[in-house]
Amino acid sequence: MSKYWSEAIRSLTPYVPGEQPKGSNIIKLNTNENPFPPSPMVLEAIHQFDTDRLRLYPDPDSSALKQSLADHFHVKTDQVFVGNGSDEVLAHTFMAFFRHPEPLLMPDISYSFYDVYANLYGIDVRHIPLQDDFCIALDDYSEANGGIIFANPNAPTGRALTLDQINALLQRNTESVVVVDEAYVDFGAETAIKLVEQYSNLLVVQTLSKSRSLAGMRVGFAIGSAELIDGLERVKNSFNSYPLDMLAQVTATAAIKDVAYFTQTTQQIIKTREWTNEQLLALGFKIIPSKTNFVFASHRYIEAAELMGFLRTHQILVRHFSRPGIDNHLRITIGTEEEMHAMINCLKRHPDIISM
Repeated sequence: MSKYWSEAIRSLTPYVPGEQPKGSNIIKLNTNENPFPPSPMVLEAIHQFDTDRLRLYPDPDSSALKQSLADHFHVKTDQVFVGNGSDEVLAHTFMAFFRHPEPLLMPDISYSFYDVYANLYGIDVRHIPLQDDFCIALDDYSEANGGIIFANPNAPTGRALTLDQINALLQRNTESVVVVDEAYVDFGAETAIKLVEQYSNLLVVQTLSKSRSLAGMRVGFAIGSAELIDGLERVKNSFNSYPLDMLAQVTATAAIKDVAYFTQTTQQIIKTREWTNEQLLALGFKIIPSKTNFVFASHRYIEAAELMGFLRTHQILVRHFSRPGIDNHLRITIGTEEEMHAMINCLKRHPDIISM
């Protein structure tokens, strides 16, 4: 701890991302990256890019990308906000909408960056427990609040809410902003963007990191009423007028336009996820129903930390959380068919699984 730090920084506990190993020959199933390369249209956009333009600043409004998102989701461009990954979009969201006297309501088990942002911006939080089956209980989000945020599907559990459940919450909660973080929505859940026209206090956040294979480009976006988007723009332009570089804007625009490739790859991931579920169940695991590109699983007899260590010794990385309530679960990213076969075959060699 440095004597030069401000008092606010001393109390921060930063977010810890999943391990990014430097070595090769590792099967990386710990950070929910897409196993497929970006769309061919993305690669073509990169090849066609005029690198001489890099001496200039990028479009601060990301106009072409906003237009492609507006066309894709059938909204107006003033209902679209873009940022440097959905994490930045979420950070601006906390600053713009959640700094109120009443507490922010969120699930007690969800994306851990929410608590980091709340601490960073001095936002009071009330954590709402998940149900015993790991479902988010939106009926419990009924008290006066300064905002509500939840991931749908939730992370790291993978469970999804229905659009009817979200609609019922919005009918009750009309005086504060409701943020639905849809990082994983494209793997089997239903987007709440359909409700944006009906509810001016609804903001939906998505990313191009997962379903569109652009984690390395850092592009996220939000869709909501023009009033909410204007609030985000005010924060963004008080922080960084140029959050997306030229290549990020060009590649993201191309990825959004290639609907056929997006559909093909997400459906293949869903198919591989269901195969993985079946194999894990046969090996004695309990599976939380997932609508994401990962599975959340616990073994009936073997501790999760032991299994993570066993897989690691065989060059396979999965994610384990030490938090009480989920500390006996593994979050396993869905990789290629070959990678998932390798993981299952590795688990079959565990001595306690063999002896079952």
